[in-house]
Amino acid sequence: MSDQTISSEIYYSLKDHQNEDQKNPMQKYMKNQFCFFGIKTPERNKIFKEVYNRYPKLTYEEIVEAAYLLFEKDERECQYAALSLLSKASLSPPVSSIAVYKDLLSIKPWWDTVDMISSNLCGDYFLYHRENLWPIIEKWSFSENMWVRRASIISQLRFKQRTDYELLFQTIDQLKEEKEFFIEKAIGWALREYSKTNPKLVINFIQTQNLSSLSKREALKWLKNQGSSITV
Repeated sequence: MSDQTISSEIYYSLKDHQNEDQKNPMQKYMKNQFCFFGIKTPERNKIFKEVYNRYPKLTYEEIVEAAYLLFEKDERECQYAALSLLSKASLSPPVSSIAVYKDLLSIKPWWDTVDMISSNLCGDYFLYHRENLWPIIEKWSFSENMWVRRASIISQLRFKQRTDYELLFQTIDQLKEEKEFFIEKAIGWALREYSKTNPKLVINFIQTQNLSSLSKREALKWLKNQGSSITV
């Protein structure tokens, strides 16, 4: 069974389940950046599972090639399928997989795939290859590609107590002057998630940094919902 077969089977399974009524709303939600088959998440995941179960012994190389083939398709569900497929190998990824993730950050990029790649795939990678966290994130924070810079901020999003907050704060400090919505939003999101683990440290950081209003507002959402009266 080849990667060409699984990528084709995923594509045609999705195509067979396309929903004309849901296409336009889904495309509109994504600012008409991409076309869709019109398949919502629960049904899409069911389709993925049915196909994946027929390919229990794919090698990592086959998974990667199938992912790239799916990223070539026009319909956005195919990119979601590619990331779902990659996630099956993300808990023990080879060192080289980070190059694949970085590459995919730049192919048909928008917040939906970028955030899945960053917080899920890259996140799992850095937990497994902890020694690569600092050098890669530092390098990414200086990337010419805005989506790669966003990834440098949110790749630790699910780390909780394992967050390297010094690296997180350094990355934010590097990018805080950018007047780019997706960067400002990412800064706030990353700080908000870490505030659930270490609120005092986050509050002190926000109070001592010249963050944008959007970043501050996003960062403080959870704390304020918990009753904090913090003002910055």
